[in-house]
Amino acid sequence: MNAPTTLLLDSSTGGTELQAPIPQHGDVNDRLVATVTVTRDLDAVRACLEADADPNTPAPDGLPLLCTAVARFDHESVEALTDGGANPDLELPDGTTPLLRAVDLGSPALVDAALGKDPALRLSKAEQQRLLDCARHWCEAGEADELRNRTRGSGPVTRRRITDAEFTDVEEVSLGGLTVRAGHSAILTSLERTFGVLPPVAELVARAIPYPEETHVNWFAPSYVLAHRRSAQAWSDLAALRHHADPVHRRFLAGVLWHRILLAGTRPRQDTDRDVEFLAQWALDESDGHVLAKVLDAYTGWDHAGQEAIGLRYAGHPDPRVRREVPYCLLQWRTSPNETVTRTLFALARDPDAAVRAAVARVLAGPHELSPPTRDCLLTLIRDTDHGVRAAAAEALSGCHDRTPAVMDAFAALLDEDSQILRLEAAYAFARRDDPRTEQAYERVGPLGPGFEHDHRVSAHWYYRRSGRADQT
Repeated sequence: MNAPTTLLLDSSTGGTELQAPIPQHGDVNDRLVATVTVTRDLDAVRACLEADADPNTPAPDGLPLLCTAVARFDHESVEALTDGGANPDLELPDGTTPLLRAVDLGSPALVDAALGKDPALRLSKAEQQRLLDCARHWCEAGEADELRNRTRGSGPVTRRRITDAEFTDVEEVSLGGLTVRAGHSAILTSLERTFGVLPPVAELVARAIPYPEETHVNWFAPSYVLAHRRSAQAWSDLAALRHHADPVHRRFLAGVLWHRILLAGTRPRQDTDRDVEFLAQWALDESDGHVLAKVLDAYTGWDHAGQEAIGLRYAGHPDPRVRREVPYCLLQWRTSPNETVTRTLFALARDPDAAVRAAVARVLAGPHELSPPTRDCLLTLIRDTDHGVRAAAAEALSGCHDRTPAVMDAFAALLDEDSQILRLEAAYAFARRDDPRTEQAYERVGPLGPGFEHDHRVSAHWYYRRSGRADQT
């Protein structure tokens, strides 16, 4: 099909913006329009909707406000409006719909937000096919060539890597005042799953391979979708990738298995046991360090009797990415290390790679009591030159029950750190231990910005005060 012509926007402006201030009083619909078009304040959008603003309110251009949010790639406002009752299937004067425009713009986060409830039941087969055809058209044409076709421009396109959703990213491609995101492959894959279309495993793999970074939307979507395939044929096709000559294909398989282990609670136990056994055997003969690290990452997501032996096997691996996974093989939650494991972990605590040392700190935390050597190891790591290592050691020590003077002195020293996170971790440790220095410690933390409203370390201060312990100091 010919891709629909939609109102793609210049990425430099992000869309048409109102210059007037947001009305503080008067019509709630006016406040909703101003909020979406000016501030993109999600809390304010939700507040307007909760105050009975009409989610289908027209924007200044006469189109539904949902179209404005879509055109601005504002997936959070799109989701709020759609959840609040905005119609993503409304036919617009040019024959498109807000949902089709979202697909056209190439942002998977935008499409997910605009899909609304029960899209497979709500949308006709013809409309489902139109959405699939739009995404497929972009995949086949390529973003650069399609933009040249729409703008009749011949100059170079501009590309920049941006965050699309919280954990994924994508290229944003612009030419001649038009901008799209290059996530149409991911959109096609996700829509196929939503509408019950099952392309062959090989086709989904082929879509992912050109984007060999785990956070890229076009790699992530096929990996996630294939993790849900349960047929024997799908497993056979996936398992064959273990022996593929290209390490990128093998790494993709490891990513699929990582998702499958993460989804273990929703799958039959025997399927997960089979996957873990497969990973255990694979770990013994994988030659590529990057792939092996991904195999171990997936493997340690589920208990297996052979993990300790595999961890010891690779403790001296030349690739630091592999050594970063070794501590998670050696020590599982609610287990105490034996002498061999302890000796190996202490050696890894001196590894030249900071991420390896941080991994050691994380696994040494647990409900078991700290032995004096383990305590000394964590106290060394909490004074490490690398901030990430110090943070991991601080978290490990703050969550345990150790109250020895050396540990408490280490937390007191963290209060002089430039890092607010480290100061907060120290304050949390004091609060957990009912230490009389708790109030002073939280004062040293300083004001916390957005994102800490539900932080357990902040909550610990509230519980400390509520218990009345603060009044006793």
